Amino acid sequence: MSNQDIVLAFSGGLDTSFCVPYLKERGWNVHTVFADTGGVDAEERAFIEQRAEELGVASHLTIDGGPALWDGFVKPFVWAGEAYQGQYPLLVSDRYLIVDATLARADDLGTKTIAHGCTGMGNDQVRFDLAVKSSGDYVIVAPIREIQKEHTQTRAYEQAYLEERGFGVRAKQKAYTINENLLGLTMSGGEIDRWEAPGEGARGWCAPRSEWPEQAMQVTLRFVNGEAIALDGVEMPGAQILAQLNALFAPYGVGRGMYTGDTTIGLKGRIVYEAPGLTALLVAHRALEEAVLTKQQNRFKPDVARKWVELVYEGFYHDPLKTDLEAFLASSQAMVNGEIVIETRGGRVDAVAVRSPHLLNAKGATYAQSADWGVEEAEGFIKLFGMSSTLWAEVNSSR
Repeated sequence: MSNQDIVLAFSGGLDTSFCVPYLKERGWNVHTVFADTGGVDAEERAFIEQRAEELGVASHLTIDGGPALWDGFVKPFVWAGEAYQGQYPLLVSDRYLIVDATLARADDLGTKTIAHGCTGMGNDQVRFDLAVKSSGDYVIVAPIREIQKEHTQTRAYEQAYLEERGFGVRAKQKAYTINENLLGLTMSGGEIDRWEAPGEGARGWCAPRSEWPEQAMQVTLRFVNGEAIALDGVEMPGAQILAQLNALFAPYGVGRGMYTGDTTIGLKGRIVYEAPGLTALLVAHRALEEAVLTKQQNRFKPDVARKWVELVYEGFYHDPLKTDLEAFLASSQAMVNGEIVIETRGGRVDAVAVRSPHLLNAKGATYAQSADWGVEEAEGFIKLFGMSSTLWAEVNSSR
């Protein structure tokens, strides 16, 4: 192959569509890879492939990234059970699996040069670049970062650039940056970036309140070692479970939110996000975990989880510490086995029933109801447990 071959991580959106003619006009043979990590239907997948052909790429490859996304991200993320800054469920973590697919295609073509459509203001450029640099001696080309040196309104410039060359731009892409995958959907741009209320166009999968079904919905998930393996009694691959949960809970508006985060590069990032299936999965897993882990496990584990989440958010997907933390998280899931019934009436999810052989029930006692110990034992425990605070009050009280 020519040494002018370059592999572009491609989604068919405004940024990556712009990258194709931009790179071609600079002498590159552009090979595109779309890692289908879910979130797109057959019609959208066909559009992406047609878009690549329309733009005149040298070759295009679509791969199924769902299984890799489940194993590489969803499992440890659900084990962790923590969102970034307590809210954002890391919906862009498919970037690492996209990098893997892009590098694999580059290896097949015998080139060391890859490209992405990340901007110079966001977090994705950090995730892409660090993942690439952790994987070998590849060369990274980032066209959007290059044009930002000369153009402040990059999206308007990209749109005009494509239209001048006869390539149309979809209406929604003119207003928003939209990312969809198996994990969920994020939207930025337009009035969202202006710190205004999102318009009607800033909506993806989740139905508005006026369209929620009247009847409540219940779903049963079965977990083995902390991993969901069955939905309503039917065993299926994890990626398929998550896809079905998305379809079930999106009509109830579950998992939609708006958040402002501290980005890796220091800017404030404001987005609308929707994660119906992942939200349901996290609620179910937490309910089971809380019932089978010890108090000390439940207290300590969130500290590990938050660090794992920070590493993944900030681009350190291949850092050894992430692997070390995952060893702990995996160990903590040994007894996280059982079934959880979750319910939604719209907007939120509740775990309404827990069934597990590992429930930490005391045979002779029920909280706030009955106990197999006496008054003296209770009073003695309270006296010793609170001794430090009691002594402080006795020594320092002015009364």
